[in-house]
Amino acid sequence: MPTPEPSIERLLTEDFFARHPEEAADQLELSTPAEAAEMLAQLTPRIASPAFRRVAPAKALDILVEIDREHALPLLRDLDPPQAGALLSGLDEQHCQELLAGLAPAEARQLRSLMEYPADSAGRLMDPRIAVFRPGMTAEAALERLRSMRQGRRFSDLLLVDEAGRLSGTVPLHEVVLAEPDTLLTSLVAGPPAAVSAFATREEVVASLENNQLANIPVIDYDAKPVGSIRLAELVSAVETELSADLVSITGASKDERALSPVGFAVRKRLPWLQINLVTAFLAASVVGLFEATIAQFTALAVLLPVVAGQSGNTGAQALAVVLRGLALREITLRHWPQVVTKEFSTGVLNGLGVALVTCAGVYVWSGSTGLVLVIGIAMVLSMAIAGVAGALIPVVLSMLGQDPAQSSSIVLTTVTDVFGFFSFLGLAAVFSSLL
Repeated sequence: MPTPEPSIERLLTEDFFARHPEEAADQLELSTPAEAAEMLAQLTPRIASPAFRRVAPAKALDILVEIDREHALPLLRDLDPPQAGALLSGLDEQHCQELLAGLAPAEARQLRSLMEYPADSAGRLMDPRIAVFRPGMTAEAALERLRSMRQGRRFSDLLLVDEAGRLSGTVPLHEVVLAEPDTLLTSLVAGPPAAVSAFATREEVVASLENNQLANIPVIDYDAKPVGSIRLAELVSAVETELSADLVSITGASKDERALSPVGFAVRKRLPWLQINLVTAFLAASVVGLFEATIAQFTALAVLLPVVAGQSGNTGAQALAVVLRGLALREITLRHWPQVVTKEFSTGVLNGLGVALVTCAGVYVWSGSTGLVLVIGIAMVLSMAIAGVAGALIPVVLSMLGQDPAQSSSIVLTTVTDVFGFFSFLGLAAVFSSLL
């Protein structure tokens, strides 16, 4: 029986995926997981893999859940081990083991080994496909061995190990290529090798790469034996993805949501945070309720409430952004919190004085009340100073508690600035009511 001719639609899809893998990845992300899985199942692994590699990790995981085992296995094989390990770690145990069972034993062992390391550790981020060389090997022999290795590996440095298998040095590949054929690798070693532990955090890996000005760095186990390598370019890509996700999550949206994600998905991810925001809004409203009689007596207070709350909120947001950036770039650590808090408090007071002068002038022109000018001036300085401290302290405290400061800081900060802004303004108004 003759094989049916592929449809025009399928031929166009194959051509699109083959010619434009990045745009094809965007199309997969815009589709539902079931639609994306069906699309990939119609393509050969050679055509489907380049696009699948470019799909955002969260979306790729959703697609992997939907796609059948027959088509999932080739896609996994074509991923770099860190990517494949990260996806498998997100599956339920049964599904993960089913896919691992379909891989070659060596591939499965490799991925299981990666998945044993903590998330965001060097062991989880490394590529275990490394080759080690003896220091007594010649440059010609080393190059011959590299040529004989399976394609797909990328080498920029050669790792040298001693008799016990411990890392003893690294040699840049270009040095080996330019050396005389009979040059020993040990003579090309510039100095002690830079390496990171497999349990080092991603931040420690980045710091080591920056300090040593390396394009890639070996990863070693407890016995100083090389178990993998991390390339700076791939690490930067992972960091950029995480930073962009943090930018989204700080507003209460999901790290997994994209600009063109389905409406239902966006609602499911955003609504819980909006409900939490609602609770905090009622908390701020309860503070206003405590001074209901004062507001009823002096209605001008209600007009000026948003001014105080808005300025304190902006002050806190500025401090929060600076501290989050400092934590992300490792400009500050948890031990720097006294200096950070002192700086933000002083900044809040000085900015509060500057804003209060303009505010007081405007309020006096509008109301002619020196008492109201006094109240809003003091409240502005107090609320902005407290907001600066809150913006500095909240991410530090969340980090100390082991929480993601980017995920929760904004909501906590909004609550603090609103509550203290309202309380300082209305509390002072109640105290100085005889002057209003």
